[in-house]
Amino acid sequence: MKNRWFWTALTLAYIGFIFSNSMKPAAISSADSGRVLYLLQGLLESGEIGTWWLSEHLIRKAGHFTEYTLLGILLFQWENVSGLKGAWRCVRLAAACLIPLLDETIQLFTQGRSGQISDVWLDLSGILFGTLLAVFLFWIRKHQRNRTEKMNVKKLSNGSGI
Repeated sequence: MKNRWFWTALTLAYIGFIFSNSMKPAAISSADSGRVLYLLQGLLESGEIGTWWLSEHLIRKAGHFTEYTLLGILLFQWENVSGLKGAWRCVRLAAACLIPLLDETIQLFTQGRSGQISDVWLDLSGILFGTLLAVFLFWIRKHQRNRTEKMNVKKLSNGSGI
C-alpha cells in the first residue's frame, strides 16, 4: 500500500514537472535548451567529438523524447504497484495519450510557444519506448529471480544448502 502511494505521488509530481516546463515562456525555455546545448558541446568536444550536428532544435526534440520515456517507465511502474486489472488498465493508456495532448495545449497559451502535433507524436513514441524498456527490465528481473530460486531449490534438494 505504501509503495502504491509513493509511485502515485512520484508519477503525479513528474507530470507536474512536465506541465511546468510547458508553462515556461519561449525565452526561458530557449535559454534552458541553450544551456543543455552548451554543456553537451563542451562534453563532446572534450572527447574530441565534433558537434557540427548538434543544435538547439535537436536538444529540444531529444528533451521531449527523454522526458516522456521516463514518464512511460513511471506509468508502467505505477500500474504495476497499483494492481490495476482489466478495464482499469485503460487509465494508464488514457494518461499516456492525454498528457502529451495537454502538454502541447498548455503551450498554445504560453507566451511565444506553440503546440505542435509532431511533438505529441514524439511524446507518445517516448512513452511507448519507456514502457517497452520497463517491460524488458521487468522481464529480466523476473527471469533472474526465477533462476536464483531454481538454483536455491536445487542446492537444498542436493543437501548443499544446509
